[in-house]
Amino acid sequence: MAGGIRDSGDDDDLAESHDINVTPFIDVMLVLLIIFMVAAPLSTVGVPVNLPKSNASPTERVEDPIYITLQPDLTVSLGDDAVARDQLGARLLAATGGDVDKRLYLRADAAVPYGELMGLMNLIRRAGFTKVALIGLEASP
Repeated sequence: MAGGIRDSGDDDDLAESHDINVTPFIDVMLVLLIIFMVAAPLSTVGVPVNLPKSNASPTERVEDPIYITLQPDLTVSLGDDAVARDQLGARLLAATGGDVDKRLYLRADAAVPYGELMGLMNLIRRAGFTKVALIGLEASP
């Protein structure tokens, strides 16, 4: 007489399925897709700065812009990374691949003194870059 661990006398048990149920996986992936589609345009530059207003007309967007940010505490950032002022020239050359004709985009907080902004522009010019665009917010009419 052989005995089993499980009594198979109950006929109302459901049969076990050994296949993977992918419906919850697809639901999670769709939610993640929507989150990334909404969040991607918001993550252009991660360094917060209070830009001054400008009346100039906006220019066309560049494929891969290089942003230099001067924050209110006078720290300098290249993209999202903080950079020491004495290393700025070398880091700019590395970021542009040595192309000194590439346009750089300078963002400075409205609270930064004008002399500090000019000092940063002089550092950029000493590194060989002459095409520097200043970034500001569009003034409301």
